[in-house]
Amino acid sequence: MKKLLLGVALFIATISHAQKGSVLLGGNVGFASEKIGDDKSTNFEFSPKVGYQFTDNWTAGVEGSIINVKIAGLEKTERYRIGGFVRYALPLSETFAFYTDLGAGYQTNSINNAKGMYVNMTPALFINMKRGFGLNFSIGGVNYDNIDGKNDLRQERFGFDFGKTFSVGVSKNFQL
Repeated sequence: MKKLLLGVALFIATISHAQKGSVLLGGNVGFASEKIGDDKSTNFEFSPKVGYQFTDNWTAGVEGSIINVKIAGLEKTERYRIGGFVRYALPLSETFAFYTDLGAGYQTNSINNAKGMYVNMTPALFINMKRGFGLNFSIGGVNYDNIDGKNDLRQERFGFDFGKTFSVGVSKNFQL
């Protein structure tokens, strides 16, 4: 029950207040760790984005990611992503807003020159600190990706990872 309440609080806290005609500049830092038996993996992600807020609630833009994946006993890999996103924001007050990002794009993996695509949906909470500068909080989302290397089997992943991951980001709205 405590995890559910924490999840709901973080979900509500990640809402972003969009301002029509402004440019959104932001980014997230994420960390995930998983241990199954003796196998352990850790992921670190940096994801900048820039978008144009064409209505009070809708933003569209470009996103990218650099993801470092380390699995115990295996080679460390890096994954790069570039794509687009659309955001719907619902202001709750002058301080808090809830938003959901839907992103899709192209990805590569440093091992065996693998390539593929990704799609993700991430609900989040925005806390307006001052003059359009704020903090973003997310505790996971829904994601799908696939990747195919020259000598490797095609990999497809579908994830529903609410409460399993946590990311913190910053954003700034600039009026045009």
